[in-house]
Amino acid sequence: MTARLIDGKALAAQMRAEVAERAAALRATGRLPTLAVILVGADPASQVYVRNKIAACEQAGMRSLHETYGAELREAELLARIHALNQDDSVHGILVQLPLPAHIHAQRVIEAISPRKDVDGFHVANAGALMVGRPGLRPCTPLGCVRMLEHIGLGDLRGRHAVVVGRSNIVGKPMAMLLLGMNATVTIAHSGTPDLAETCRRADVLVAAVGRARMIGADMIKPGAAVLDVGINRLEDGKLCGDVDFEAARELAGWITPVPGGVGPMTIAMLLSNTLQACEQLA
Repeated sequence: MTARLIDGKALAAQMRAEVAERAAALRATGRLPTLAVILVGADPASQVYVRNKIAACEQAGMRSLHETYGAELREAELLARIHALNQDDSVHGILVQLPLPAHIHAQRVIEAISPRKDVDGFHVANAGALMVGRPGLRPCTPLGCVRMLEHIGLGDLRGRHAVVVGRSNIVGKPMAMLLLGMNATVTIAHSGTPDLAETCRRADVLVAAVGRARMIGADMIKPGAAVLDVGINRLEDGKLCGDVDFEAARELAGWITPVPGGVGPMTIAMLLSNTLQACEQLA
């Protein structure tokens, strides 16, 4: 068996085209979907991520506000700027790029963003809404994974077992809650879980978000499983790879996402979708 690829790049392009159509419809009514992106410091990876997000907004016919501050910015100054953006009716989404400098408390910054403008879906109000199944803005990466599963015909996981390897608040836990909403039986594991390979082999849907290059090997894949690789790691030769040993896993899996070109493009597509949703709801 050779797994079929889940082409996140192609699916994201399709979804971004749909977002562009909806954005055009909003512009025709005098509303311009606007995303404010704040970058603090000069982390090279963060700079790349922010550039990609800004470019994606512009390509979708949405307005972006790009604000960059030095690493010495005080937390109080950042919180004050977020408060001002919360009060600005022309801004519909606010994103503060993580990680932040060590002297700034990331959770305080996240909680300062209005839940209605929290397009990352990290605010406790949106996390709580997800927990109890109420409407709200969902974290972009887990939401992108859900859209990929729906795309391959796995929108209802009733009777199937999903395993999420990675328990962070950004990916692991929200991913598990979304999978529960798709009627799956869900297990959350991590790199230190006893008998991790055995746990993973029970998964009809395996989501790898542990942050270790090629940690998930062929001995951890159930034949025919859908494998979603959220990881992105840079090797010594400069190449990117995921948390899954792709070449080994593709010989067993039924479906698999590549790295790059899998979950990553979907994350940005979901950010645009969340911004559009926020604009529609704030109108």
